[in-house]
Amino acid sequence: MLGYITVGTNDLEKSAKFYDALLAEFGGKRMMDEDNYIAWAVDMSAGGMFSIMKPHDGKAASVGNGTMFAFAATSTDQVDKFYAKAIELGGTCEGPAGPRGESGFYAGYFRDLEGNKLNAFFMPGMEG
Repeated sequence: MLGYITVGTNDLEKSAKFYDALLAEFGGKRMMDEDNYIAWAVDMSAGGMFSIMKPHDGKAASVGNGTMFAFAATSTDQVDKFYAKAIELGGTCEGPAGPRGESGFYAGYFRDLEGNKLNAFFMPGMEG
């Protein structure tokens, strides 16, 4: 159902390097690359594209309060690797990878280089 998500950046090149390395953990590759906009996807026909851009209004990009984007992992191991990669690339911890509650939900929360809050999560039954 979701087509794409875009977060703002004030440093396109620096953010692009962060997301090139991070999204490769899920098999993501650049699908669109413009002067002020870059988008990654695993499969364009399946939707689910993630993008960064410099705001069109010319003002500084800022973080949404209460806004968070989640990447669906295929296992808890993939959550662990994705979270660790985000921290390795300069992201900051917002809650280390691990179980949350009793439902089997497993997630790792972090902020990217611009302060956008993201996570990777796994929920039993999502495997396919």
